[in-house]
This record gives sequence, structure tokens and C-alpha cells, in this order.
Amino acid sequence: MKKQKSNAKDELRSEYDLSQLLKRAVRGKYAKAYHAGTNLVPLAPDVHKAFPSEREVNDALRLVIELRKIGSPKTRAR
Repeated sequence: MKKQKSNAKDELRSEYDLSQLLKRAVRGKYAKAYHAGTNLVPLAPDVHKAFPSEREVNDALRLVIELRKIGSPKTRAR
């Protein structure tokens, strides 16, 4: 089904003054905070096939973490 075009004009209402609205605008003001709060990692298609759900990915990564602890030379006796 095709989306019908709207007849509404894409204009700002007369009571809004664009110069006043953008006076204190700062591009990227919250970008650093946004990036600090996200931890999304894109998966390669072959990895997604092997681990199709979030739970499976997390379980596999937890296993890798445990295996690294076991095999780490720092934890083995010399």
C-alpha cells in the first residue's frame, strides 16, 4: 500500500521565530553523553546466524570470559 502525500505545508507557524529557536542551539551538545551511554556492537552476518538472540550472545561471551580466566598465565602457578 502506497503512502498518500499530505497536503499540509511544511512551514513554521507565524508565531514561531526560527532565529530565536536556534539562537542557543549547539550541534552535538549531547553526542558525548549519548555515546558514553550506549554499547551497541554490530554483529557480522555469520555471527548472527550462530547466535540469533541476545541471550545466546551474552552466554557465549560469558563463557569466553571464564575461559580467559582459566587460561590466563597470570592465574597459573609458575
